[in-house]
Amino acid sequence: MLHSKPKEDLYIHKGMRKQLVQILREKGIKDERVLAAIEAIPRHFFLDTAFEKQSYEDRAFPISAGQTISQPYTVAFQTQLLEIKKFDKVLEIGTGSAYQACVLAELGNTVFTIERQKELYDFTGQFFFLKKYPNIKRFYGDGFEGLPTYAPFDKIIITAAAPYIPPKLVEQLKPGGIMVTPVGDDKGQKMMRITKDREGNVHEEELGSFSFVPMLEGKNK
Repeated sequence: MLHSKPKEDLYIHKGMRKQLVQILREKGIKDERVLAAIEAIPRHFFLDTAFEKQSYEDRAFPISAGQTISQPYTVAFQTQLLEIKKFDKVLEIGTGSAYQACVLAELGNTVFTIERQKELYDFTGQFFFLKKYPNIKRFYGDGFEGLPTYAPFDKIIITAAAPYIPPKLVEQLKPGGIMVTPVGDDKGQKMMRITKDREGNVHEEELGSFSFVPMLEGKNK
């Protein structure tokens, strides 16, 4: 569990974020708004103090409940694929550490984020940094079900590997909307971008191989 986390954002951290952004740019992230969001958010706040010096390396780290905080490149890549516009209504499946949710919220939209692990849901509820983002709405629930009460959504992002594209989430995507999800199992996962056109037709694109923890059904107490 992320028992002990730093609460100061120092010049050294800001300098490391600038270096991280340069790495992401060199890896092909072109959306300057996404890069600015990554640079603005103190990633070391989301990790145990034991990882503070490594927190701006471009790699994933373990958090509680067998989950991970995603590699910054992956966060930036998924966010860039969503083509976020200000005031979009975004559904995130898998709150985890809430780092991805904060990157989305930094772009000026409302984020509805679902977490199935009660331990993580409770922890992020106490996380001081989320007070900066009243536009993040947290829910404890089953990501495969989405949030029909709040649908439709302009954008949907899944931050775990779905075994298939969840049909209920496609239903909750607004015409003209975009959903980004890794699909596959431990043998291999492909990043998929699903777009729904104005007539409601669904189109799929495959955009590279990635590695995520599996997306599971139900809630875990």
